[in-house]
Amino acid sequence: MRPVYRVAQVRAAESALMATLPPGTLMQRAAAGLARRCAVTLRDQGGVYASRVVLLVGPGDNGGDALYAGAKLARQGVQVGALLSDPKRAHAEGLAALRAAGGRVLPDWPRRIDLVVDGLLGIGATGALRGTALTLAEQLAALDPRPTVIAVDVASGVGVDTGDVPGTAVRADVTVTFGCLKPAHVVGPAAVLAGQVELVDIGIMPHLPADPALRVADTADLAAWWPQPGPISDKYTRGVVGVATGSAEYPGAALLSLSGALAGPAGLVRYAGSAHELVVPAHPSVIAAPRVADAGRVQAWVCGSGLGTDERAAGELRSVLAAPVPVLLDADAITLLVDGSMSGELRRRDAPTVLTPHDREYARLAGEHPGADRVAAAQKLAAWTRSVVLLKGDRTVVAGPSGEAWVNPTGTPALATGGTGDVLSGLLGSLLAGGLPPIRAAVAAAYAHGLAGRLAATTGPVTAVDVAAALRPTIASLTHAPIGVAPVRPR
Repeated sequence: MRPVYRVAQVRAAESALMATLPPGTLMQRAAAGLARRCAVTLRDQGGVYASRVVLLVGPGDNGGDALYAGAKLARQGVQVGALLSDPKRAHAEGLAALRAAGGRVLPDWPRRIDLVVDGLLGIGATGALRGTALTLAEQLAALDPRPTVIAVDVASGVGVDTGDVPGTAVRADVTVTFGCLKPAHVVGPAAVLAGQVELVDIGIMPHLPADPALRVADTADLAAWWPQPGPISDKYTRGVVGVATGSAEYPGAALLSLSGALAGPAGLVRYAGSAHELVVPAHPSVIAAPRVADAGRVQAWVCGSGLGTDERAAGELRSVLAAPVPVLLDADAITLLVDGSMSGELRRRDAPTVLTPHDREYARLAGEHPGADRVAAAQKLAAWTRSVVLLKGDRTVVAGPSGEAWVNPTGTPALATGGTGDVLSGLLGSLLAGGLPPIRAAVAAAYAHGLAGRLAATTGPVTAVDVAAALRPTIASLTHAPIGVAPVRPR
């Protein structure tokens, strides 16, 4: 698990550490890590000596980090020039260090550039880029050919605590961040602009709180969490998952959610619904029945996708909500909750509930769009419904009613196709039936589902059937021989 911290938490940790160190120590540590990463990039591009680097320098410490890093590069023979967004507010000591090392302040963009260092705005900035900083960001975006861009701590113009991008922002190939990850590195549209995130240890981790703002799972987490059968396991002790999805009108939803459930750790899958006659020929190991009441005992229910919204569907949902086991609600089940007629059943449940809305379903449930802060939105809905909320997206957010929040790093646009959410729901339900706590089940399902989408995309355009087929090799690799997905490379 990789912890993620908001700006106030980072500032408090920096203050606590700086009180024990000589002045300027943290900036020098940050600049050293930044300069090292810049040199590695230049070396990979053909060589450090005589390469040309442009620093975009804003006011404050972020610009100071860039200037001191530029000075270190200049002493290695790099031709370093700085474009200042506000010359009167540039970090004076850093600017003096750059000049002393042979760097200079530029009047305009040079013709040839090998690398741009984005030090316009740091984690203390709020709102959209404006003024000269906006102009420089726009000019950078228009460069042809586009040079490699390394951002200092965060890409300029992003919402650091939310991952939102309120206007024009710098698109980085690499972000060198200091001390810890911030939300803009892992969630929302800002995460895409961060590029590869490299974490430089400057010593603040011991001063950060034990409870981070966000968490990001990794392959080690999934390997540790994933339920595994033991020598005395049988199909019942491994967990039985019930799947109440699909209908005569939408039988594919049933087949896809069952595909996801069968790829998970549950030992037995039961199906309940009007598509029951089509289920067994496609999935012979599934026990099918026409109604939830006829399905038999289960350890978790999956309900919703393709179910419909008529009286029959509403009755099936009520039966599922009445069951004293974990329940996952998706798609049509979420739609049936919108009018509030089942809010009492939902809030009275003692067993865990997991909701898996996309943005439009979230808006119908909550009465408002998730907005700029997707993590806060998921937390709000989780608290209101007393449920675990999996808010789907490129960086899916999982939040619990206590406020605990996770962000999934494995999402891919390849999953933006019909039926992939059905596969995800089935897999998540299987994990619930296998005994995994709801938040871990949601995090693990989203992680494996994202990787399966990536694997399916390697052979061409992706369908939900492809994602379901890719789940088995993906899960095998995660639980037996982990294949790292590492958006962060510690240095």
